[in-house]
Amino acid sequence: MKKFWSIILILLLTGCLEKNVTKIEVEIFNAVGDSLGNVTLTEQASGVKAEVDLKGLSAGEHAIHIHDKGKCEAPEFKTAGNHFNPEDKEHGLLHPKGAHAGDLPNLIVEDDGSVKAELMVPAVTLKDGKTSLLTKEGTTIVVDEEKDDGMTQPSGDSGNRIACGEISKDKNKAGQKASQDEKE
Repeated sequence: MKKFWSIILILLLTGCLEKNVTKIEVEIFNAVGDSLGNVTLTEQASGVKAEVDLKGLSAGEHAIHIHDKGKCEAPEFKTAGNHFNPEDKEHGLLHPKGAHAGDLPNLIVEDDGSVKAELMVPAVTLKDGKTSLLTKEGTTIVVDEEKDDGMTQPSGDSGNRIACGEISKDKNKAGQKASQDEKE
């Protein structure tokens, strides 16, 4: 009988854990509106895992950051705001007083323009709270033309913003973009 109740308890706990796992797929677009692929965000015990799967970028290192506004208006993506920084820290993974919650390691894009990477974002969550990426204003993922030097304020001397995707818990960005194109 104890074994039966133990199994039931394990099944219930497993079910509860699965309900708390949050996963969001963010479609990334370049300045002319072409889809470059996706960044999949998954809640983990140690923050949020970002699985990057992009194509169509120039080869080399590129900065990638989470920004504090939920709009990606091309071609410059300035509507994405600044780096996500709810703790009011300095910029840069190498900065002794940093880093912004939205600071991420650089992407290394292959010669064919593709990049697949798995990054951890330890200072954010997809749950409610001060460091949640699911804010009222929204948040975005932005790729820059150059690498982030890890120190320079306010954004790592990483050049222009070249791609952007809106983080949303409610809608698939591909569906939103298609409906926006139909209205125009």
